[in-house]
Amino acid sequence: MKTKLCTWLAACICFIVSANNIQVSNISLENLNDPSNWVQVEFDLSWENSWRLSAGPSNWDAAWVFIKYRANNGTWNHASLAQTDFVASPGSTVQITSDGIGALVYRDADGSGNVDFSDMRLRWNYGSVDVNDVLDIQVFAIEMVYVPEGAFYVGGTSGDEVNKFHGGGSTFSSYQVTSENQITIANTAGNLYYAGDNGNAGDQLGPLPAAFPKGFGAFYCMKYEVSESQWLGFFNSLTENQKANRDVTDANHKNSDAEVSRNTIAWVGGTASATTTAPDRALNYVNVGDINAYLDWTGLRPMSELEYEKACRGPVFPKAGEFAWGSANIASNPYTLLNDGEPNELISNPEVNTGNAIYLDSNGAISGPVRNGIFAASAINKNREETGGSYYGIMELSGNLYERCVTVGTPQGRNFTAIHGNGIISSLGNGTAANWPNSGTGDGYSYRGAAWINGANFLRVSDRFDGASLISGANNRLGFRGARTAP
Repeated sequence: MKTKLCTWLAACICFIVSANNIQVSNISLENLNDPSNWVQVEFDLSWENSWRLSAGPSNWDAAWVFIKYRANNGTWNHASLAQTDFVASPGSTVQITSDGIGALVYRDADGSGNVDFSDMRLRWNYGSVDVNDVLDIQVFAIEMVYVPEGAFYVGGTSGDEVNKFHGGGSTFSSYQVTSENQITIANTAGNLYYAGDNGNAGDQLGPLPAAFPKGFGAFYCMKYEVSESQWLGFFNSLTENQKANRDVTDANHKNSDAEVSRNTIAWVGGTASATTTAPDRALNYVNVGDINAYLDWTGLRPMSELEYEKACRGPVFPKAGEFAWGSANIASNPYTLLNDGEPNELISNPEVNTGNAIYLDSNGAISGPVRNGIFAASAINKNREETGGSYYGIMELSGNLYERCVTVGTPQGRNFTAIHGNGIISSLGNGTAANWPNSGTGDGYSYRGAAWINGANFLRVSDRFDGASLISGANNRLGFRGARTAP
């Protein structure tokens, strides 16, 4: 169904994504203010397994909500939101970002369980759109987790993690990040340093500028790795020229429309929409250009590798050999899948009293990533270790697919300034945000947390075996997730 602004009718598209069944529905345009060129976009928003805690991690999960529109079947554009004239559903808090790119929606009080926020409204400043244009509206929602401001530690354990961060002078001394101020990188007391045992750690140079996001400041991190359905929401909104450069089925990616290493995306080309048979599965076969384009288009940004370590362990002092769930325990028996490819895909035999993750020893017949949040749904005991969750409730930071994080180990990585995407990419489908890792090479990215095909050692939080590896292409181990500095 299509709409004209002047008729205030229901908008045409609802977009649904996520492992926790996040849904946007009942979209409409309300309260047209033609003299001031704005209108409210109304919708219902719901997702499962939400929480807010005032103690312990002292955090919450949230939805990152943004809007796309097109006029008269033209190209899709990013809607600019106002910080006024919005309506929060009872029980919710709405924060509109100062750049107007999107909104963060979360519980307004402590609690846990499913949330259903109805009749929410965001004010869209539609500007030069003609009120007689026929419009299509898409409202997107991505599950995020709030990581609060505060000091934390990186690396320096008594374990044998490769290229780990540590305090200068001792590889067994953890380094505490206490502010967003510039950090000196040197192998002397009081400074940050890291080993360079295999040549992939980085140049061991610095300093790390104040503008580089170090994790002390509050930020939001995607709860899960980007899924196939989230990718298609992006890809199917592109022009034909943009799609040609972001096609994960071409020779520079998985080189097939068939399922390869559990990637099920297919695209026949032209104006056709790409498809998937496993919408909730974590997306692999994406390169740096794909990552930058998606995060720019969604209004998010890459996460730094310091933020990665905080997202895993929070303020807790590092432990030797620990994984994202806070212990060095990890399951070793092969898993068996139920409902393969379905939204309720499960592990039928998760282990108890140990950490569960998709990696080499546990894979069995599983030859690729699984659906996001699978252990949260499959675990016998819903604790951090058995679900594989991080200190803050972020999932699959160890295993499933590699996390692409901005490295401290190259000049390009250190040049990153946490600029957010603005919802706009180039006519060729490339991200345009300044100072992000280069879309043509892997220079600037770190590869953390390992993947379904790696041994357990690579999944450890402090392990930086590929702390600054130059991996420019796409392969079956590589996924990603986005972040955003908290308003």
